[in-house]
Amino acid sequence: MVEASFEFSAFTAVNHLWPAFVDQLGVVKSQQAVRQALDLQAMHGKDGTVPVLFVETCGIALASSVLLREETGLNAHGGGMVLLVSKRAQELQLIWGV
Repeated sequence: MVEASFEFSAFTAVNHLWPAFVDQLGVVKSQQAVRQALDLQAMHGKDGTVPVLFVETCGIALASSVLLREETGLNAHGGGMVLLVSKRAQELQLIWGV
């Protein structure tokens, strides 16, 4: 698995990424993308990671939940959470798996 550096502090926490993602892909495909991110967490994640779903590409990754909290204040501890990220808009939203 490849590790990459990512600065969450440059991003703004919002509440509109999920609705926009559903509008763009539809309910079924957006839910499938979230399930795939949660599957990645189940297969390769640890207690200190959160799955990340990039909304422009539907790419998925794992990120440190501690780093996320330190840089944004968002608490992603606990299961079933997915971080939606828009690199283009520099926005992020933490959601519960759907």
